[in-house]
Amino acid sequence: MKDYYKTLGVEKTASKDEIKKAFRAAAHKYHPDKNKNDPASAQKFKEASEAYSVLSDDDKRKRYDMFGAAGVNGGGPGGPGGAGGFGGFSGFNPQDFAGFDFDLGDIFGDIFGGGRNQRGGPARQNRGSDISIDVQLTFEESIFGAEKDISITKASKCQTCHGAGSAPGSSMETCKTCNGKGRINETRRSFIGVFNTTRTCEECHGLGQVPKVKCPTCRGTGVTERREEIIVKIPEGIEDGEMVRLQGMGEAVPFGATGDLYVRVHVRAHPYIRKEGANLVTELGIKLTQALTGGEVSLKTLDGDLLVKIPDGSNTGDVLRIRGKGVPNDRTGKRGDLLIRLTVEMPKKLSREAKKAIEELKKEGL
Repeated sequence: MKDYYKTLGVEKTASKDEIKKAFRAAAHKYHPDKNKNDPASAQKFKEASEAYSVLSDDDKRKRYDMFGAAGVNGGGPGGPGGAGGFGGFSGFNPQDFAGFDFDLGDIFGDIFGGGRNQRGGPARQNRGSDISIDVQLTFEESIFGAEKDISITKASKCQTCHGAGSAPGSSMETCKTCNGKGRINETRRSFIGVFNTTRTCEECHGLGQVPKVKCPTCRGTGVTERREEIIVKIPEGIEDGEMVRLQGMGEAVPFGATGDLYVRVHVRAHPYIRKEGANLVTELGIKLTQALTGGEVSLKTLDGDLLVKIPDGSNTGDVLRIRGKGVPNDRTGKRGDLLIRLTVEMPKKLSREAKKAIEELKKEGL
């Protein structure tokens, strides 16, 4: 017994979009034009097409769910076994899909090539590739932001013609290959019949015009490969592993959109300061006498030397908070706090005087 859902690899609860996506994947994989001299692929393509013709139609799918293949294979008009149906797939042509959500240009466009579908939809915009690079940052740079100079070699807009492809002072003329349409219509014969496809003109790249005199630097492509120096602005408070996107700074392509440049940052650890959310955390060792009676201690921070006031009676593990000395927020303009974790450093040796003083403290119950 045929199981159309299993054929397409979808659940019975699959939506029409999921069914269409599954069929598109199967069509791309098993289409005879991509698997010549492979009868097994041709058979799988037939089965997937038959399953899609039923499951993409609400009425047929309902009958199939209720009665199985017999509900749509009864030989009636429009059914797979009836007139204009699949019936062993003999005499199949694109018109067999009338009434279904089945756009051959949409589904098979990238099998046969071309950037436009049968219905004349807009061509996919030619776009250059994205580029990803890595940049090392110091801890301070990640907190306060920085500007990093990077040098990369990539395809870029021609500096002579500024991407136009024509020699300076030269004008454009109608492309003779496509007669100014920017696209070329082709009739294709395939296993499923005869249908028209449209592809972007390779001569004018879809513009419909070509330069009368090509740019001598880029030979009319509007693109050259060169080394570029780029300044990357690193935002404040960036995390290790985050990426900065520079739109339009990736690879250029002839007469199309330029890709993007992604900069992944790697932050080197600081020897005594770490980041916890919006706050910076550091450790501060104090003497026993400072813990008992308080005092002031100089501490090195990202903002320079800071005089920290130690409260009397401090203990190991106590945390002092210095507001506004943490991680900057470039959206709010505010900064987090600096958290100072205290550690009381106990003396390893005591002089006679120190021991005598401690004995006196014992007498007072301290």
